[in-house]
Amino acid sequence: MNFSEVFKQSNQLCKVSPDGQYLATCVQYRLVVRDVATLQILQLYTCLDQISHAEWSSDSQFVLCAMYKRGLVQVWSLEQPDWHCKIDEGSIGLVSSRWSPDGRHILNTTDFSLRITVWSLCTKAVSYIKYPKSCQKPLDFSRDGAYMALAERRDCKDYVSVFVCDDWHLLRHFETETQDLAGVEWSPNGCVLAVWESCLEYKVLLYSLDGRLLSTYSAYEWSLGVKSLSWSPSSQFLAIGSYDEKVRILNHITWKKIAQFEHPSTINNTKAVVYKEVERRPAVSDDLSIHDVAMGSALFGTHSKYEISPPPVHLPVVKPDPERANPKIGISSLAFSADSRYLATKNDCMPSAVWVWDMQTMSAAAVLEHTAPVRCFQWDPRQPRLALCTGNAKLYLWSATGCAAVQVPAEGGFQVQSLSWHRSGDALLLLGKDQLCLCYMEPTHPDQHQPTHHV
Repeated sequence: MNFSEVFKQSNQLCKVSPDGQYLATCVQYRLVVRDVATLQILQLYTCLDQISHAEWSSDSQFVLCAMYKRGLVQVWSLEQPDWHCKIDEGSIGLVSSRWSPDGRHILNTTDFSLRITVWSLCTKAVSYIKYPKSCQKPLDFSRDGAYMALAERRDCKDYVSVFVCDDWHLLRHFETETQDLAGVEWSPNGCVLAVWESCLEYKVLLYSLDGRLLSTYSAYEWSLGVKSLSWSPSSQFLAIGSYDEKVRILNHITWKKIAQFEHPSTINNTKAVVYKEVERRPAVSDDLSIHDVAMGSALFGTHSKYEISPPPVHLPVVKPDPERANPKIGISSLAFSADSRYLATKNDCMPSAVWVWDMQTMSAAAVLEHTAPVRCFQWDPRQPRLALCTGNAKLYLWSATGCAAVQVPAEGGFQVQSLSWHRSGDALLLLGKDQLCLCYMEPTHPDQHQPTHHV
């Protein structure tokens, strides 16, 4: 396992290109494009203001940089560095900007969600979509890029419009059986659209592409409802996380509940392996060399490892403050492994623990308990391997064969706030507050001369 040097970045605006060859980082108003293998700078672009959002086109040929405060979007070409595009939304403002699946159209959402403007880079044509709803997830593209589902609010009612992304014509428009729609999400196979209510009501609706209501699911009434939702990559399961600290699994045939995963604070008599992070300070001898002193935090910091805890295991619980909005309670994060074999979940009442569920046995496979709240977790896109971070200088990995806690040997007090996998699964992008580094999971080729620290 190798770690690169640390590089500057702003607001965690760092994106690996879809083809996995380039790394785009933003430092205030500058966009820096590097080669992922060597980390050498390939292009340097200067924007008109501080960058709020950056995004690659699907073919990795263009980079979109949005400056929300100025209502501006600039687009840069990797193949033709002299070419660029500027979109000015003017006084109507800008709150969101993103690529369409074809990488040749840009969708800008204006202030107060008055409309979505679709800009074409090829023909310079402009299209307008009215009545977009401001909610948790107002639009979603099907996995094949053919369709876009958009939540709308008209005359105090919720609607969904389905657009064909080739020419943006309206395919279907239908009213949903919701009081306050919170989001829409396509199944990976593009056959079913999941629609869910705001947290005030537990309700999930499943629609076909032509707008037919296939099923409605509600687990209970008169309490806070859906907090998170995730499809399995195979489209066979729909996982619903709720404020009652449970995950319910629906099947794709009858759309009925086939399993319910609970997250108790005390784990008794379970087949799940409970891994607990244990911190230890390394022994320091009286004989310190100059090099040891220079190492500073690496020498005097704590080293972590996982130990298996026998039941009963008591997980630390955080009680939510009833006086504050958005209570820290319920299932806030759900993620399926690429092969749909495992589901990782996090209960906000137990923020330092991540649960891993086996979808074949419909039972808990592992529980990972840490000394600090888990900030982020993500599955390897090629194999069932989970990476986590807790806001310290460590990287945590889980697979069916076991767990590992790795110290990130970066200088300057680098702390991992979030992470994301490279599409190959051979590297991890680790993001700190204003820095980043790459973790290479496999030994690099001898011809690649990026500066690294070895672990």
